Amino acid sequence: MGVERRARATSGRLDLVPEGDVVLRTARRLHAALAGRLLEGCDLRWPSLATSDLTGYTVLEVRSVGKHLLTRMDGELPLTLHSHLRMDGSWHLHRTGSTFTGRPAEGVRAVLVTAAWTAVGHQLGMLDLVRTDQEDSLVGHLGPDLLDPSLDLEVAVDRLMADPDRQLGEALLDQRVLAGAGTLYMAESLFLTGLTPWSPVGDLASPERLVALLVRMMTQNTVRPVQSMTGDLRPGQQNYVHSRSGRPCRRCRRPVRVADIGQAPQQRPAFYCPGCQRGPAPALSRPRAGPQPHAR
Repeated sequence: MGVERRARATSGRLDLVPEGDVVLRTARRLHAALAGRLLEGCDLRWPSLATSDLTGYTVLEVRSVGKHLLTRMDGELPLTLHSHLRMDGSWHLHRTGSTFTGRPAEGVRAVLVTAAWTAVGHQLGMLDLVRTDQEDSLVGHLGPDLLDPSLDLEVAVDRLMADPDRQLGEALLDQRVLAGAGTLYMAESLFLTGLTPWSPVGDLASPERLVALLVRMMTQNTVRPVQSMTGDLRPGQQNYVHSRSGRPCRRCRRPVRVADIGQAPQQRPAFYCPGCQRGPAPALSRPRAGPQPHAR
């Protein structure tokens, strides 16, 4: 049982960074398999954790915070195993006693074994073990989690509007502002809002509507078999602009364009429609026609 992955074509490479909805689905599946169960085996293949053994601990819960996964356990003292998927990471579940064939063995970074299920973390981007009361050292910098049921919309809007001169795309990608959205939700929500990613935050006529839109889009995709921004689940029909550069806009038929947003080396791809979205855009943005692998 693998984690759903979303592919993103960017500047000649395939970038596979799961966003908050995918991480939440992962947390739910791991929680259903592991919560309340005793760890009968543990193998953390991470330099700083090579001597750590969680055998004998009981998994209390697995939850997501933005794009981060927290596996909370109780044993000699409460501990949290923190992981982040980054670009290539994934968690897989298989029945204990069966052979794991989901990914190459050399990429395994964590193995948690219960009597019924074994969870395998593959190519994880981050792996940390801390006391549960020290979780803030890992996720305390994050802004409001867009998928937190207790999200305070007013607080989220205040965080977004704190710097009205900042580019909208940059603000939405900054996990210290709002946690959980990446390039997919940034591009799609701004298409529906009608502003380019390079527009200043202060140009938002209704920031409350944008935050509510992000919450609704992400929440809907936590229960769908595949991510879809359009509501159409058919391959190639799920997105309005993301990973569709060079293809006709679904509304105005002008070619969708893509350009980088942010400063090197942290720049990210931003897809947009020059006909449907008003505001500034880089002069060198490009349609980049042609096939884009796994584009949606």
